[in-house]
Parts: sequence; C-alpha cells; structure tokens
Amino acid sequence: MKHTISVLLQNKPGVLSRVTGLFSGRGFNIESLSVAPTLEADVSCLTLVTIGDNAIVEQITKQLHKLIDVIKVTDISEFEFVEREMALIRVKAEPSTRAEILRICDIFRGKVVDVSAKSYALEVTGTCDKVQAMIDILRPIGIQEIVRTGTIAMTRASKKY
Repeated sequence: MKHTISVLLQNKPGVLSRVTGLFSGRGFNIESLSVAPTLEADVSCLTLVTIGDNAIVEQITKQLHKLIDVIKVTDISEFEFVEREMALIRVKAEPSTRAEILRICDIFRGKVVDVSAKSYALEVTGTCDKVQAMIDILRPIGIQEIVRTGTIAMTRASKKY
C-alpha cells in the first residue's frame, strides 16, 4: 500500500542524509521525495512516498521520531489530503504532430513552456495519476526527456464552520 509521509525537520546540513539513510539502512524504498523550507526558515517540510503495509510504515514513523532533528512525522495517508506533482516533458514536435500535442496539453490543462524547431517542452501539474496519464499518451509521439518533482501533499482543512 502507498503511504505519503510528511516530516517537519530542522533545516540543517546532513538532516536529509540521515532520513534517507534510515530508509536505505532498513531496506525500505522511497518512491518520491520532495523537501523545501516552510514559513519558518529554520524548518523544512519533507514529503515522501513509500510502499509498505501498516506495520512497516509504523516502524518507519517510529524510527524517524528517534532522529534528533525531526520535529513531527505524520502519515497523511490516514487523512483526507491533496497531493500534487509537476512534470516537465520534452516532446518531439514534428509539423504533423504539433496540433495533436497542443490538444493533449490543453486536455490535461498543461502549458507549453519552451518551443524549438523540433520539440515542445510541456509543464503539467496534478495528481501522480494525471501526470502519468499525460506521459502515457505522449509516449507514442516521442518523449525526449522527463523531469518530475515528486509528490507534495497536505491534509485537507476541516469542513466544520
């Protein structure tokens, strides 16, 4: 089962290395990882996606809590949450496929961010499934390069007024 884990941690050198080392040392795989500062410059939010059953994720969470620079660990998969990923996709753009590429980009609410005589660079943002669907549709046209951010996520706000 896929789990999205949010980790608030001190924004200091070596902290990210200790977190990833914890995973590799125990044979757990990180499917995606994204980290950036929060509103507080000395605190970063690390969002990672891993696959495992509840017992494995509970073990990961307990091990993360033991790290000195970790402030808070939340398996946000247990809550309602929103997630997004961004991808930049360079596609071969022959004159015969340019209109089709633009239609596909429009359908997925993407943007053309770079144009050359032989290619388009497209930006798409959405759920991992949406990004993957666009990649799958563009693959037969001729993808030259892909860069993906990995998942970022946050829990949904309470609907109570």
